[in-house]
Amino acid sequence: MRLVNEDGERLDTSWYDGLKDGTPWEFKATAHRHAEGNPGNFKIYEKYHVKLQQQGGWYGFAVYRRRGTGTQILKTTAVRASKLPTLRWHGGGSHRDSRQGKISIESVVSN
Repeated sequence: MRLVNEDGERLDTSWYDGLKDGTPWEFKATAHRHAEGNPGNFKIYEKYHVKLQQQGGWYGFAVYRRRGTGTQILKTTAVRASKLPTLRWHGGGSHRDSRQGKISIESVVSN
C-alpha cells in the first residue's frame, strides 16, 4: 500500500509510522526485559528523528512482556520528538542509513 496526498502524489513515509490530524507519529515498542534478563530500550534513528522534530512530530512508546503465546502491554506514553532525552548517537543503524541512539524505558515511560 502506498500513501498519497490529495493530489495523488506519493508521500515519503519512511520516517514516520502514521499521521494524526496531519501530525507525524513514530511508534516504538520494547520488551520490559529481554530473554537474557537485560532491560529493554527504544532504538531511535537520527535521520528520522531530526525530520520528526522538524515536522513537530510525536513518538508513541509501548513496553510489553511476553505472556504465554501472546503479548501483554504494560505501559504506554506519548512524547513530542523535541522533548526526548539527549541521545548519544552511534553507528548501530547502518541498515537504515542512519546513526542510532538508545533510550531507556525509565527515561520516557513513568512508573
